[in-house]
Amino acid sequence: RFRNTLRYLLGALDGYSDQETLSYEDMPDLEKWVLNRLAELNEQLNQTAKDFDFTHFYTQLHTFCTIDLSAFYLDIRKDCLYCDGKESPKRRAVRTVIHHIFECLVHWLAPVLSFTAEEAWGKRYGRENDSIHLQKFPTIPSEWLNQEIVEYWEKVRQVRSVVTGALEIERAAKTIGSSLQGTVAIYLPNEIAKELGGIDWAEIGITSTAKLVIAQPPASAFALEEVLDIGVIVNAASGEKCQRCWKILPEVQSSEHHLCHRCEEVVAP
Repeated sequence: RFRNTLRYLLGALDGYSDQETLSYEDMPDLEKWVLNRLAELNEQLNQTAKDFDFTHFYTQLHTFCTIDLSAFYLDIRKDCLYCDGKESPKRRAVRTVIHHIFECLVHWLAPVLSFTAEEAWGKRYGRENDSIHLQKFPTIPSEWLNQEIVEYWEKVRQVRSVVTGALEIERAAKTIGSSLQGTVAIYLPNEIAKELGGIDWAEIGITSTAKLVIAQPPASAFALEEVLDIGVIVNAASGEKCQRCWKILPEVQSSEHHLCHRCEEVVAP
């Protein structure tokens, strides 16, 4: 898992430079959430060093790579990473955060996976640079710790768990193939809709389109006992498949190049 994560990060950082860096204040909330997780892990690392209990920290780091990155953050942001324009502020924010993830991960892994960390460091910065084992651990800014972001994204992830559960049911029934072949209607109370209404739920759920419906979920909606008052209905997305991002949207039908509006704008000369 650690090696595959480093390999993905290296690929996503190809061509990255300091000129692409976006400041913390200009980042979307999801990127701030990831930086908060790095700050939390850094605090755990410091406590681990005091307690001399490294097993607990590296278990947490493995969970971070598996659950927070692979199954959540990188899964959501791969569309932006692959399909947004190079100068897109969101894509720059994603690459900036991936840079920080790489720096933390490669340094933190160096004491226990010495050869893997050295290989990843050399691949990023060249063999002529000093060894990773001669570097100091990254300094984590205190502003990265943000409890409001934690609480907000905990609520988002709870709703997302219902969306992904509903999608898996339809995939198992072969109603849809990939999640991008689906569109979701998320039924939820007005107070939750107000709080989470600014989220792009199609991006978070990795579907072609999504909509919020302020109403009690119908009996046919998928729901989870641990997430009260949230229900999701999945239908097949209407339109044609964009040949670049693979979303199924009505606008693709009128495109000469079989692309959605976003992709047409990015590839335009």
